[in-house]
Amino acid sequence: MTPADERDPHDDTESYVVDTRRRRGRMSSPRNPLGGASRITGRRRPDEDHRPDPDPRRDDGWGDEPVDQARGGGAAYPAGAAYDDRWDDGGRSGTRQMPVQPSRPAQPPTSPPQRPRGAGPGRPPRRVHRRRRVVALVLVALLAWTAFLVVTPLHAWSSVSNVDATPAGDRPARVSGYNYLLVGSDSRAGLSAEEQQQLATGDDAGQRTDSIILVHVSESGHKSALVSLPRDSYVPIPGHNRNKINAAYSIGGPKLLVETVEQATGVHVDGYVEIGFGGFARVVDSLGGVSVNVPFDMNDEKAGINLKKGEQTLTGPQALGFVRSRYSDPEGDLGRAKRQRHFLGAIMRKAASPATVLLPWRYWGFTHSAAEGVKVGDGTTPADLTRVLQAMRSSSGGDGQSLVVPISNPAYPTAAGVAVKWDTAKAQEFFGKIKDDQPLP
Repeated sequence: MTPADERDPHDDTESYVVDTRRRRGRMSSPRNPLGGASRITGRRRPDEDHRPDPDPRRDDGWGDEPVDQARGGGAAYPAGAAYDDRWDDGGRSGTRQMPVQPSRPAQPPTSPPQRPRGAGPGRPPRRVHRRRRVVALVLVALLAWTAFLVVTPLHAWSSVSNVDATPAGDRPARVSGYNYLLVGSDSRAGLSAEEQQQLATGDDAGQRTDSIILVHVSESGHKSALVSLPRDSYVPIPGHNRNKINAAYSIGGPKLLVETVEQATGVHVDGYVEIGFGGFARVVDSLGGVSVNVPFDMNDEKAGINLKKGEQTLTGPQALGFVRSRYSDPEGDLGRAKRQRHFLGAIMRKAASPATVLLPWRYWGFTHSAAEGVKVGDGTTPADLTRVLQAMRSSSGGDGQSLVVPISNPAYPTAAGVAVKWDTAKAQEFFGKIKDDQPLP
């Protein structure tokens, strides 16, 4: 009797027998750790074709379909396990045995990573988009503002008037550095009767120079310099004997004035810049006034001012009277030249301040007022004018110098009246350093 026949028919206990015999066959796949029905894959054994199916309505489990119970009433065969004949006794016992597989601990479910709010698949968060938009707007604004700062003076340049300031005949050779003649004219041209009264210029015909400044810009890294040539300087005027230097402008205009300066100093003049009464006052008003330290009380009816000593902001008409006045100055024409250089530096300091550059209407007004009131010599370029303006600004700080030609007698009697006499030896040495682009004392 087989072991299956010896089993007590009333015993419902399942029987598990482990066959320790090693038999060749295919290894079973691991037991399904989650339990449940298993699947047995592989071919049927030849001797299984003759085994009766205990229940024709149910698959016997030897194919690819899941089985509920092994042949002969044995234990359930796990789904997904391959057939292994090491655990089959050939049908003698009627029981199919399975190896006991250790159970694996269940893995806790993992939640998917949380996507930042507002971010779609493959897209950066909304906050990153906002930051990029802000950076892009800032860059566009900076580019637009830079273009405005560059284009505005170029547009204003179209309003600049040109004059013939190139002298005839032999001229000094250009050695090093840039040298420009900056002239303040007392011309009333273009001023209405009301403006003449407001600016206290009178209605004198003709034109003279109220200020003559030689602007030196070094190419050797030295400081730039504004050098005043007093308008009463007694010098030779080509073809007109000796006279006050401002007479050259009255006689022959910019051409003769440039020629006179070159012959008296030995310095080649590279460019010419002139501004009149009206243009000067409009430039100051376009800046909203210019602050200056008035060195003493100034009450000058001819200049149209009555100013008290101390720091104050001057309007256009007040500023014009401040730089023109000489009768209330104890130093006379020399004191006036000093105030002119000082005020030119104050204008450029205000023009380069954030109060001007960051206000579009003020920046536009300054550049166009300056252009409309300025005359430049033929051949004088925007780059030349830029060097002049930078030298003016430097003169008010430690980056530039504000000087006057060496004087031996400020009240020298001449046939043309009381004049200013230069110190010949010191003046020649002084202008020689300018010509050679050497440091000035």
